[in-house]
Amino acid sequence: QVQLVESGGGLVQAGGSLRLSCAASGRTYSNYDMGWFRQAPGKEREFVAAAYWSGIRTYYADSVKGRFTISRDNAKSAVYLQMDSLKPEDTAIYFCAVRVGSVVWNYWGQGTQVTVSS
Repeated sequence: QVQLVESGGGLVQAGGSLRLSCAASGRTYSNYDMGWFRQAPGKEREFVAAAYWSGIRTYYADSVKGRFTISRDNAKSAVYLQMDSLKPEDTAIYFCAVRVGSVVWNYWGQGTQVTVSS
């Protein structure tokens, strides 16, 4: 099992920035993908960004391209999400996820709330 713990959420005004962190612990694997998802009230969970094992290959949802940056520190088993130019529509619970040996994301954190006021 892999345990994921997110931190860094909070309340910020539109145009501001936040940095989310996620630390993985438990069973270790030789390589795995790490990503971020979010779920706004009344909406389904959606993909935000992902970083493959090397950290070189990254992917973003169109809605956050150019504003969010995902990075990872494999030595610390951590992944980060730098969120700039935040908009009220970015308000959601943000979840960290790990994908290993699967096409689906196997492990999830408990989520951290991000609220952007207008």
